[in-house]
Amino acid sequence: MLWACIGIPEKVIPVEGFERDRYLGTWYEIARLDHSFERGLEKVTAVYSLRDDGGIRVVNRGYDPLRRKWKEAVGKAYSVGDPRVGRLKVSFWGPFYSSYNIIDLDFEDYGHAMVCGPSKSYLWILARAPQLDPSLKSKLIDKAQALGFATDKLIHVAH
Repeated sequence: MLWACIGIPEKVIPVEGFERDRYLGTWYEIARLDHSFERGLEKVTAVYSLRDDGGIRVVNRGYDPLRRKWKEAVGKAYSVGDPRVGRLKVSFWGPFYSSYNIIDLDFEDYGHAMVCGPSKSYLWILARAPQLDPSLKSKLIDKAQALGFATDKLIHVAH
């Protein structure tokens, strides 16, 4: 059952030619499907840095406007299989991992990415800046919709 948590949704393929070191740094959440651990958050970022063990340190942070405070989660991520494939496993809770599948990536500048989890209930559009060109955002949403994600339920994150 734990393997299912680091799986890939049907008909979804992670990118090939992934370079971990270029992916490090700060990413801004542009849009996401709703889930309990980010519900209501704005100004969401993810910061990736190298860990001493070769993995990636993950710091997810967002602002809760109702409580008027920041919420932060620190985790770790590791490649699953070939490190040149955009497929990672990430953990924020002890030995429990979930999948982090990079399904679209700007290979030229590493300026935007689209990521999904183990099912089509988890989807994020990320960028290196708090805003993403509207035509590019639309193109990514169209791709996600074609893959079967419920893009009509996307939350467009305020920054």
